[in-house]
Amino acid sequence: MKRLILPLLLATAGIATPASAIAAPAAISAPAPATIHYRTAQVEGVSLFYREAGPADGPVVLLLHGFPTSSHMFRNLIPLLADRYHVIAPDYPGFGESGAPDHKAFAYSFAHYADMVDALMGQLGAKRYAMYVMDYGAPVGYRLALKHPERVSGLIVQNGNAYTEGLGDFWNPIKAYWADGSQKNREALSMLVSPEITKFQYTDGVKDLSRIDPDNWSHDQALLDRPGNKDIQLDLFKDYGTNVPLYPQFQAFFRDRKPPTLIVWGKNDKIFPEAGAHPYLRDLPDAEMHILDTGHFALEDKLDEMAPLIRDFLDRKIDR
Repeated sequence: MKRLILPLLLATAGIATPASAIAAPAAISAPAPATIHYRTAQVEGVSLFYREAGPADGPVVLLLHGFPTSSHMFRNLIPLLADRYHVIAPDYPGFGESGAPDHKAFAYSFAHYADMVDALMGQLGAKRYAMYVMDYGAPVGYRLALKHPERVSGLIVQNGNAYTEGLGDFWNPIKAYWADGSQKNREALSMLVSPEITKFQYTDGVKDLSRIDPDNWSHDQALLDRPGNKDIQLDLFKDYGTNVPLYPQFQAFFRDRKPPTLIVWGKNDKIFPEAGAHPYLRDLPDAEMHILDTGHFALEDKLDEMAPLIRDFLDRKIDR
């Protein structure tokens, strides 16, 4: 206590404080937060934005986002992995900070997205990676896995579908558009890009709404409301139907390659309900499954539960 009072008294008297009288600052033992880089690559002439963090020589973890968000959904998870893992989280064209060419001049399809992510990983020299797949990220990631099955070191599946059991009543208007691509059926899906539905995706099925940052739906909706983006999203709703015939191939990949798999699923999700989680165990009987009491964007309110599960899984199962 004297070491603290003496400099104060000397300063009051106008006398310089001797260096020996100043207490040394306490050592800081907490690790510095991870540095996240926000980068853009050119792929097929389109600006592809991605977040990147962690050691360049670390095991790669590829984070693939869902609709209607972007790599923004992983903003809180990335720092918790980046001390050891090389984390890469891209935005697909038409989402987030990536370019959004006119839908008449650019093919907005899941096959195209998989090709572009593949090209990005090639530019970054990532020849092996674990994939976190969520919502749209599942067909993008699984198509990538069909292209390069030997590159997939593991899977983290969060409300991402690969089984017909996971396409419930929510999908009926979208299935009608798959069967009949009329303008009437197309326009019927306009409500899926409305502010009400965007907010619904973040809040439905969540017990404690004070955990959900409202910036989420404000951010996503501002991007959805960009001129021309509605047509991009409607094109993707139509193209999602091309993923369903590939489900048997996705499932064969699971059975044949048996990638280490962690399933963390929000059970209250009406878009990709819990019914879509359990069939994974038919093809991946050794998968680790955790069903969480939350909704679609589980990372928003269950990060405190999910991050330790994800980190433990990666530390045990993923090699370089």
